[in-house]
Amino acid sequence: MTLFFFVIAFLLIDIYVFQAVLNVTKGLTPVWKSVARYGFWIPTMLCIIALFWWTFTDPYKISASMRNWIITGLFATYFSKLFAVFFLFIDDAQRLVRWMAKAFYKGSANALPGEAISRSEFLSKAALAASAIPFGAMAYGIISGAHDYRVRKLTVTLPNLPKSFDGIQIGQVSDIHSGSFFNKTAVKGGVEMMVNEKPDLIFFTGDLVNNEASEVVDYIDVFNKLKAPLGVYSVTGNHDYGDYKSWKTQEAKQQNFKDLIEAHRLLGFNLLMNDHHMIEQGGDKLAILGIENWGGRGFAKYGKIEQAHAGTDEAAVKLLLSHDPSHWDAQVRKDYKDIDLALAGHTHGFQFGVELAGFKWSPSQYAYKQWAGLYTEDNQHLYVNRGFGYLGYPGRIGMPPEITILELKRA
Repeated sequence: MTLFFFVIAFLLIDIYVFQAVLNVTKGLTPVWKSVARYGFWIPTMLCIIALFWWTFTDPYKISASMRNWIITGLFATYFSKLFAVFFLFIDDAQRLVRWMAKAFYKGSANALPGEAISRSEFLSKAALAASAIPFGAMAYGIISGAHDYRVRKLTVTLPNLPKSFDGIQIGQVSDIHSGSFFNKTAVKGGVEMMVNEKPDLIFFTGDLVNNEASEVVDYIDVFNKLKAPLGVYSVTGNHDYGDYKSWKTQEAKQQNFKDLIEAHRLLGFNLLMNDHHMIEQGGDKLAILGIENWGGRGFAKYGKIEQAHAGTDEAAVKLLLSHDPSHWDAQVRKDYKDIDLALAGHTHGFQFGVELAGFKWSPSQYAYKQWAGLYTEDNQHLYVNRGFGYLGYPGRIGMPPEITILELKRA
């Protein structure tokens, strides 16, 4: 029934939009007219074939990457066509008004300006142009935006930062989502950008994979290049537990998580699971706390900050790695006011937005109070990384993947 609904919906949208194609192409030569009109239906057929393949194929034989590409293709095609539908609806509305006026107007029909019933060629062209713009933007976001890595540098001032840690640089990467990658060379380039910054510490704040630990196997030799003098520390994100995949057995899911933990070890990451690690310099101590995913908005809460925090009283500064930024308001600021800086990811900045001259907007802000960048309340700070990878839509529009360099300075 679901398949039938989508096929009918797609065909109705296409038949409606095809009227604009007929109108715009009527002045072309026979060859180009055929190319345009027959070519219009090729994406439709591909989308319908993909739907049938998705419906009647064993779900265990469809990779996560293939599912992403199918969803992206369907969304890009028909979301774009809805823009055309909007313009054509305006055209049909004015045609209906004119037809009614002609039917009830007592004087000469010639007194009405313009043609009474014919479809507007201008609005037909506008409809097709409006459809092409979002489709083109999404295509550009895949081709260029997916791996357009940006290094964001900023300074965070901490009143109680010891002199021995003054000026320490922290590199942050988040939301790798290795199962979504399609350009290994570009990913290597992003990792090299982080390495070239030579941070003292590197933090990875969760979501190494989409669902399965096997997704990262081909990228072990890429991300194991992330090295720092004081170490590389990591935590898990909501996608790392395999909660969004149908497993044949519970044992298979548990083994997958064990494999994910092993992947962190092979990468050279010190995985903190509701634990902490002390770094000592010049007699001063800095605590790195890391918890398992603790999510708001219905996401799983595996994290136990009380366990990670226990035994850190002697640290002059405490840094927390927690994947979901919702955790900051929900627990950290309420109950752990001695945590100086928290680092998170999770939101991806929705992989879509605008950031220009101090102006920042993304649909992500309607779901998360803290969704990208630095936030400060009293003497506590939170930094939300926009993500290194991508999920679902394999691209980014106006919200490029991020490599963060945070320098800690004494107040």
